[in-house]
Amino acid sequence: MPASVETRKDGRCGRDFNWAICDPIGEFGGCCSKDGYCGWLADHCLVEKGCQTGCSSSLPALSVLLDAARATSSVRPDSISSRAAAATSPPSSLPSITTNGSCGAMFGGVVCGDWISGSCCSMYGFCGNSTSHCGDGCQSGPCIGHVRQVRFPLDAPENVSPGQFKVVGNSGVPAMHTGLLPNGRAVFLDKVEPYTELNLTDGRNAFSSEYDTFTNQITPLSYKTNAFCSGGAFLSNGSFLSVGGSNATKDFDSAVEEGYTGIRMLDRSPHDSSLDGTDWVEGIHRLSSKRWYPTAQTLPDGSILVASGSRNGFDPSIPSNNNPTYELLDPRGVPHGESIPMEILANNQPYYMYPFIHLLPDSSLFIFTAKSAELFSVTSNSTIRTLPDLPGDYRTYPNTGGTVLLPLSSATNWEPEVIICGGGAYQDLWSPTDHSCGRIKPLAADPSWTLESMPAGRTMVEGTLLPDGTVAWLNGCRRGAQGWEIGAEPSLEALLYDPSAPESQRFTRAGRSDVPRMYHSVATLLLDGTVLVAGSNPLDYPVFAPSEEHPFPTEFRVEIYTPPYLQGDAAERRPADIRLSATELRADGSRFEVDFNAPEGATDVSVVLYHGGFEPERREQRLAVTMPPNSNVAPPGPIGQFVLVS
Repeated sequence: MPASVETRKDGRCGRDFNWAICDPIGEFGGCCSKDGYCGWLADHCLVEKGCQTGCSSSLPALSVLLDAARATSSVRPDSISSRAAAATSPPSSLPSITTNGSCGAMFGGVVCGDWISGSCCSMYGFCGNSTSHCGDGCQSGPCIGHVRQVRFPLDAPENVSPGQFKVVGNSGVPAMHTGLLPNGRAVFLDKVEPYTELNLTDGRNAFSSEYDTFTNQITPLSYKTNAFCSGGAFLSNGSFLSVGGSNATKDFDSAVEEGYTGIRMLDRSPHDSSLDGTDWVEGIHRLSSKRWYPTAQTLPDGSILVASGSRNGFDPSIPSNNNPTYELLDPRGVPHGESIPMEILANNQPYYMYPFIHLLPDSSLFIFTAKSAELFSVTSNSTIRTLPDLPGDYRTYPNTGGTVLLPLSSATNWEPEVIICGGGAYQDLWSPTDHSCGRIKPLAADPSWTLESMPAGRTMVEGTLLPDGTVAWLNGCRRGAQGWEIGAEPSLEALLYDPSAPESQRFTRAGRSDVPRMYHSVATLLLDGTVLVAGSNPLDYPVFAPSEEHPFPTEFRVEIYTPPYLQGDAAERRPADIRLSATELRADGSRFEVDFNAPEGATDVSVVLYHGGFEPERREQRLAVTMPPNSNVAPPGPIGQFVLVS
C-alpha cells in the first residue's frame, strides 16, 4: 500500500486504484469491495466477501439497515452515523422518488421507487432492473452486488498454421472507420484534425482516403461534414453510407461543417472505374436528430435503421446529452424525418451508444447494449422478446467488445447464433477487461447465454467472420477503455475462434503483429480472403513517435493479416478463374452457376453462404448454387462470393 492514500470522487477504490479509500461520510459508502467499488452493502463491507478497506467481520446493523432500506424504497443513508440511526429506528423522512428516471448522488440522493424501468439506481444515476443497474456500483434499490463470472481465462494453443501479419502500405489518414467498397478498394474515414499524410487538390488536409488493396496506393477524398464517431452501412445499390458524426472543428478546417446529422454517400462500381477516387456526396439530406456514435443496420427491404448516439458528445451520465432513439432511411438513404424512442437504449444509459445490432432470418433485430439484449420488430416498433442479460462486464461503448453473427446455413435451416466477446468495467485507464465470450441462439424456444473464455481480457477487439466459418479476433488492449489515452497493454496476438470445435477447444493463437492497434483501429475482410488491419489514433491530436508521455502514437501503417486457411499448402490450393453466371442476384431461392478451376486433389467445396459438393478429380468445375431464401438472411447490398476447396 502506498505511503499516502487518496479518496476518489467516483466511488472506486482499492488495489487497482492506487489503494484509494472510500469516504465513510461520502456519497458512495465507506467500505471498499473486492472489485474496487465503495458501498455499504455486505458485498462491500464483509471480510468474507473480499472487502479491501473499511471492512468488518460482522455487520448485524448493516443487515437490519438493508432490510429496512428495501422496505422503504431502498433508502441509502449518507453517513455512518445515519446508518447507525437507521439500523435502530425507522428513518424520520424518506428520500425523494424520481420523476424522470434519474437517481443517486448526482441527482440529490433521489431513489427509483417503483419507476417503470426498474427500482435499482445504477452507478451512473439511471433507474432500471438489469444487471447494469442492480449489479456493480448499484447505489440504491434491490442491489444484487457483483455478478460473478462462471468462467476463468482459458489458455489457447498455437494454431497448427498460424496466421501472419505484413505491413503493406499507409492509410494516409488515421483509419477510424473503414468499409470494403464494391470496386474492391477500402475507404478510410478520419476525424477533422491538424495533420494527415494526404492533401486535397486545394492544399487542405484530407480526412478520408480510398485504399487500393491490389496496388496499396491511396487517393485522398473530400467530405463536407465531420465523420468522427459516425456509423456506416451499404445501400442496396452498393453505395457506402456514413451517418452521424461530430462537431465542426473550425480551427483545423473551416470548410468542414458539423457532422452530427450528416448523411454521406460514396458511390463505387465493379464495372465503372470512372467512379474510383470521387469524393463523398452529401448535403442533400440530414438525419432527423444529432447522432455521435450511432449504429446503422440494413433491413430486408433495403432501408437503413440508424440507432442511438449522443446529441453532442458530452457526458452520457447527463440524460439531456443522450439520444436513445432510432430513425429510418429509405433504400435511397433518404430519412423519414422522425426519431423514435427505443426502450432498450433508454434503459441502458450511459452504455447505450454503438449498440450491437444483427438482422435475423425472421426479420427481427437482435439488439444488444451494455449487458442487455432483446429481439425488436421495426414493423411494430416493439420489443418481441427480452433476452437474458449477458454475465460479465459491459460490452458496448466505452468498454466495447466485439460481436459476430455466426454463419447462417441451410443445413440448420438458417438458425442464427450470435457471439459477443470482451468488454470492460468502466471508462478509465485502470479498468480491467473481460475475458469472456457469450453465445446465444436468439430465436430458440428458451434462449440462454453459453459462456466461453479467451486467454485474456480484451476491449476494443474486432471480430471478423472469415469465409471458412471461423472468426478472427484482432486489435484492442487488455486494460482500459475507449477514449483519449485510457487504454494500455495492447493485444498484439490474433485469436482464431472455430465455432464448430468442441467447447474449450475453440480458440487458438493465430499469429502476432508488432503494431499496437488501440482506440480507433479497424479490421475488414478482403475479397481474396485476407484481412485488412489499420488504424490506432488514441490521441486527441496526432503524435508520430512513441514516448514516455504518449506510448501509443498515431498509426498510419496498413497490414494484411493472412489467416491460417491461406497458410502453407493451403496457399497453393486456391481455386482459380472463378466466374459467376450473374452478379445481380436476389435472395429468393433462385439458382446461379459458379465456374472455377479446382486445385489438384481437391475433394470438397463450399460457396459462402451455401454448402454443397462437387465432382472430385476434375479440375474444371461448375456448381449450381442456390441463393438464400429471402432478404432476412441476405439483405440487399454488395455481397462477396467466396469459393473454398479442400
